[in-house]
Amino acid sequence: MGIISAIGNNVVENYESLIHEKTGISRIQKIDTVHHNDIMVGEIATTNEEFIQRLGLPSDNNYSRTALLGSIAALEAVKNAGIEDMGSCRTGLVSATSVGGMDMTEKFYYEYFENPACQKYILSHHLGDSAKKIAEQIGVKKQFVTTISTACSSAANAIMLGARLIKAGKLDRVIVGGTDCLSKFTINGFKTLMILSDTYNTPFDENRKGLNLGEAAAFLVLESDEIVKAENKKVLAYVKGYGNANDAFHQTASSENGEGATLAMQQALKIAGSEPSSIDYINAHGTATGNNDLSEGKAFLNVFGEKVPNFSSTKAFTGHTLAAAGAIEAVYSVLALQNNLVFPNLNFKTPMKEFDLKPQTEAKHKELKQVMSNSLGFGGNCSTLIFSKEA
Repeated sequence: MGIISAIGNNVVENYESLIHEKTGISRIQKIDTVHHNDIMVGEIATTNEEFIQRLGLPSDNNYSRTALLGSIAALEAVKNAGIEDMGSCRTGLVSATSVGGMDMTEKFYYEYFENPACQKYILSHHLGDSAKKIAEQIGVKKQFVTTISTACSSAANAIMLGARLIKAGKLDRVIVGGTDCLSKFTINGFKTLMILSDTYNTPFDENRKGLNLGEAAAFLVLESDEIVKAENKKVLAYVKGYGNANDAFHQTASSENGEGATLAMQQALKIAGSEPSSIDYINAHGTATGNNDLSEGKAFLNVFGEKVPNFSSTKAFTGHTLAAAGAIEAVYSVLALQNNLVFPNLNFKTPMKEFDLKPQTEAKHKELKQVMSNSLGFGGNCSTLIFSKEA
C-alpha cells in the first residue's frame, strides 16, 4: 500500500496520526481563494516544487498536483509490494480522479494564449493524464492503464475493477487507487452546493454543518493467488467482496432511505459469501453532510437491522478526498485489520435524532476478521468493499 494525505506522507505516518487522533484539517494556506476564511480543508503541506524535486522531474514538466500526489503514493505501494520487475507478469493500473489537472488549468487559464510556456498544461488537463504519468513512474508500459471517474466512489470502483480483472484471468497484478488535489474548482463547486463546513467536520453528529474538502492519493497492489504463491508474498488482506449500485435519486444527493448504499452493501456481502453478522467494523463514507449521514445511517439499519457493527468515519482526519476517498479508506481498512483496531470518529457529540446510531468515538481494540468500507458518490453511484484476513 502507498498513501499521502493531510495526516501523513506514507502508510506509517497515516497510521500514527489515526491512533493518536491527529487531524489534518486546517484553514486554507496554499490556494488563493476568496473562501479561505470561510472553510477548513485537509491540505498536504508539501509543495509541488518539492514533489517535482523528489521525483526528479525536468523543470519543463507538465505534472498537475493530482499526478504528483498519485505518483508518490503509487511508488510507495510498488516499493512496499517488493516489485522489482513490473513486466514479470500481466500488470495493469486502474487510477481514479475527479479533478484531474484542473489545478493547473485554473491557475493559467487567462495566460494560455499570451504565454506559450503554460500551454503545456492543456495536455495535462484531462483525467487520463494523471493515470498515464503514474503508469510511467511505476513502470507499467504498454499494458492495461485506465481511469475511473465516478465522483466520490471512484477509487473504490478502481479497486473493484482491479479485483474483477484478476478474477476474470485478464491480469495477474493490478495497481489500484485514486488521487485528487484541492482546487478552486472543487472549492467553488461544493461551496455552491452549500455543504462545506466553516469548522471541523463532525460525521454522524446531529449538529453536523458539512464536509471539509481534502487532497490525497492512495494506491494498493492487488495480486492473484498464483503470483502470491509463486513469489511467496506477504498478504496484507484479501479483497473479499465488492458491490456497486446507483439509487438514481439526485445528481448531488443520496436517497433519503439509503437505497444505493443498501444495494451496494448487500451486493458486496453476496460476493463475499458473508452474512451481515460477519462484518466487524465499517469504515463509513460519513461526510458530515446532512444528507449523506442520514442516508448512510438508514442503509446500515436496512442491512444490519438492530445489530449494526462498530462504525466510524475517518474523514474528520483527512477531509473528504473525493475520488481518492475509496483508496484512502481502503488503506485504513487494511490497517484496521492488521492491527485489530477500530479507528475513532472524531468530533462526535450528539446522536442524530432520526435513529439510535452512534459511531465509535475512541480507538477500540477488538479482533477484526472482516472490514467493510463505503464510498457513496454524486450521481447516486454507491460502492462497498469488504476486506478480510482470510481468502
